[in-house]
Amino acid sequence: MLKYIIKRVLVSIPLLFAITVVVFALSHLMPGDAVLAMTTDQAPISEELIAIRRGQLGLDQPLPVQYVNWMQQVLQGNFGYSYVESTPVNEMIAARVLPTLQLMGTSLIFSIVVGVLLGLVSALRQYSVLDYALTILGFIGVSVPVFFLGMILVYVFALRLQWFPTSGMRTAGEPYSLVDNLRHLFLPALALAILRTAVFMRFTRDSVLEVLNQDYVRTARAKGLRLWTINWRHIFRNAMIPIVTVIGLNLPVLFAGAVFIETIFQWPGIGLLFIGAVNDRDAPVIMGLTLIFAIIVLGSNLLTDIAYALVDPRIAYD
Repeated sequence: MLKYIIKRVLVSIPLLFAITVVVFALSHLMPGDAVLAMTTDQAPISEELIAIRRGQLGLDQPLPVQYVNWMQQVLQGNFGYSYVESTPVNEMIAARVLPTLQLMGTSLIFSIVVGVLLGLVSALRQYSVLDYALTILGFIGVSVPVFFLGMILVYVFALRLQWFPTSGMRTAGEPYSLVDNLRHLFLPALALAILRTAVFMRFTRDSVLEVLNQDYVRTARAKGLRLWTINWRHIFRNAMIPIVTVIGLNLPVLFAGAVFIETIFQWPGIGLLFIGAVNDRDAPVIMGLTLIFAIIVLGSNLLTDIAYALVDPRIAYD
């Protein structure tokens, strides 16, 4: 297993390099740059000042030179400085990581527990009224875009019923409290979790139904084993491998959804930071976040492979 992990890490290095090259080129192909993004009609800046500021930021250099300079900083563990805020990108990302992890962790745990449980119940009660109801709800959950679902939740629960706040992590002007934080967390986490719950439920149902028709399940029933033993040891454990695959592949999708949800609910995470960096043409922030996203995607794929071996001991990696 250790040898396999080392191989995967070594293979990921040139892939990360290729990703940074592509994203760096795309970020500099956007119309305008950080200096022009900071100018407005109300506060125009002369061409000389624009040229001076571009020289200070290094934007007047050729793209290959800018990329090499950025990569040298990255290899030293430094993502550079924001063009707009003149703040280290490391500090900006570090300040936004915990809110995003709180949002994603809550929604992921909820979607896995509820989705897998409902999928298992739906499969074991195949063709029942409950199965049909859960299937319909699953299709609806998969079909609704996450940003549209977020706006619906804001309208219903925040504006109409006024049960939850519309944005932020805490109430302005009040001291931090866990209850207040959870009230702000509920709607964005729910919006992000509903779609994943529907996906996990559908895949769990299909996987369990496939296992239910296997010979070893019928043999276990013929032996008179307890229902709990059959469902847990012979059905659920053998159906886990496809479920683990779906969970691993949905981690990057969860990050993409967090970008929309954090924007709608003004949740101060890295998704909102990324949108602001794109609007401001802030290339160092865009590159730093993209590199982190790429590492998360590659890491989630590696963790999925490792989870295979833990779920099914017959799987071995050389």
